[in-house]
Amino acid sequence: MNKESVSASLQPQQYYAAVDLGSNSFHLVIVRVSHGCVHIVGKVKQKVRLAAGLDQNLDLDELSMERGWKCLETFAERLQDIPPGNIRAVATATLRLARNAGTFLVKAEKILRHPISVISGEEEARQIYLGVAYTSANQGNSLVIDIGGASTEIILGKDFTPRQLVSLDLGCVTFMERYFQGGELSQANFDKAMAAATQLIAPVAKNFTRFQWRQCLGASGTPQAVTEILVAQGINDSIRLDYLKDMIGQCVACAHLDSLDIHGLSDARRQVFPSGLAILTVLFEQLGIEQMQISGGALREGLIYGMLENIHHNDVRQQTLDSLINRFHIEEEQSQRVAEVALHLFHQLPKSAVACQMDAEGILLAAAKLHEIGLHIDFKLSHQHGSYILGHVNMGGYTKLQREAIRDLVHCHRQDIELDRFEGYQQEVGSLLRLLCRILRLAVVLSIRRRDNLIPDIALKLNEEEITLTFPTGWLKAHPLLDAELANERWLHHKVGWGLVIQ
Repeated sequence: MNKESVSASLQPQQYYAAVDLGSNSFHLVIVRVSHGCVHIVGKVKQKVRLAAGLDQNLDLDELSMERGWKCLETFAERLQDIPPGNIRAVATATLRLARNAGTFLVKAEKILRHPISVISGEEEARQIYLGVAYTSANQGNSLVIDIGGASTEIILGKDFTPRQLVSLDLGCVTFMERYFQGGELSQANFDKAMAAATQLIAPVAKNFTRFQWRQCLGASGTPQAVTEILVAQGINDSIRLDYLKDMIGQCVACAHLDSLDIHGLSDARRQVFPSGLAILTVLFEQLGIEQMQISGGALREGLIYGMLENIHHNDVRQQTLDSLINRFHIEEEQSQRVAEVALHLFHQLPKSAVACQMDAEGILLAAAKLHEIGLHIDFKLSHQHGSYILGHVNMGGYTKLQREAIRDLVHCHRQDIELDRFEGYQQEVGSLLRLLCRILRLAVVLSIRRRDNLIPDIALKLNEEEITLTFPTGWLKAHPLLDAELANERWLHHKVGWGLVIQ
């Protein structure tokens, strides 16, 4: 390949970058846009803790500014190969508050070789919501929470439109400096921090509680840290208030920040975890949040998609499924066939059996469409290969918990049923996934001949742990292969204590 063709193939105009000068961390994300899809190709995050440098007069000290400038030097080199028109850099709460922000920004822009916009709290909230909307599922009204270093954004919206938003002056860095002086982790300090957070959150709570939302998504480091702790401690569940209160107890038991040792808490997050935990707990209490999941994106992603006005993602999930089907050479007709059979059976289940706030239908649909993703590697252990792939690929439109559920359903869609795959989930979620597993397995068996006109109208009934499938008279006798496959599936159900009646 000659030099000219190499240069042409790189197409720098396909690359975009967003720089976020946050109060706790500075972030750089670089993406490549290809065939209407956005692929992250680079991420850099550095703990600058800019907000820690604010004094009582709201002036940034020299040390914190130096940390920020040094970080931007590394960003600047990464940005050299990206067209300036494809770069957006913004600063948030600390540089909104600092009286000497101009001093920092003049040198910062010189280092970065790009202008930096200090955006308002409302604009920050809007961009956060846009980032969440483009990377996470939109299931009716969604409540989005982002706890930053010096501000917290609360947004309620639907699809790609925020309906209610607010930016509050409380963050994990500023609260750590104010209410946990000297690193003391006492119940009294937590009470002070939570009382201060309540004073700021309570006046705006009604603006959000008057709406009903289908999901709450956390778009910041604190919810991510809480989720990592839950997973490390063997709890595969959404974030709930009881878990947060238990973690406060674990912090208090450690007594001091230097001794903070919670299984699953990363060293990078330890410094501001107690203060963020206090704020998150108050948000749960004041807004009546029952459970929270992690979003797929936040401010940086919002900035990126804001530059891509020509890309309209009406259904982020559908784009994800289509991309994976194409990337891993899944037979689209069989994928759709299994999905249709699975949904036909699913819709006959009692509503009480699938009432868990988990979007059961969406998870089953994704697992059905992707169940053969492991065939890309090998047939014999395709379900295990598929599980591995889904544990390591990006799935825009699905929360972390939903991605894990899809992964485990694909793992269990054939061969022996491994019930331990569902033991780490909260009881209600685990029960739902076991039922979806049964539906998916039956759909796969019924679609074994890979032809549409061979699948009859099947009636399903659920009675506690027993599923009854009723076929048209004489159909099973006329299709001995399916009859034998269903008999084998009945035996596999029986081995794990499930009842399956075929008639």
